[in-house]
Amino acid sequence: MKKKGFLILLAAALFFTVGPQQMSAGEFHEDWKQVELTEPQKKELAEIHSSILEQKKTLIDKYVEFGVISKEKRETIKKHLDKGYAQLEDNEFIPKHPHSNKKKK
Repeated sequence: MKKKGFLILLAAALFFTVGPQQMSAGEFHEDWKQVELTEPQKKELAEIHSSILEQKKTLIDKYVEFGVISKEKRETIKKHLDKGYAQLEDNEFIPKHPHSNKKKK
């Protein structure tokens, strides 16, 4: 029994000391900032995002139909979704992560 406990502690110690290296949010998103999309790529992404937006709106309508959320909440959510799509258009469909800079180390 003592041997089993010792092995568990040893495994935990190894995990925390040799565990996977984490990269900062800035390192992860640096590659995205350097990409320039072609017009056909932008058009393809626009079509996909537009389809996703319409599906999300359909889903929100179903939640209203089933009484899960109110009609007022639906309008708020749809405005938020439209705002997000407009931001994607402004950024030429390259996602920007405004929250990744919140915690600078």
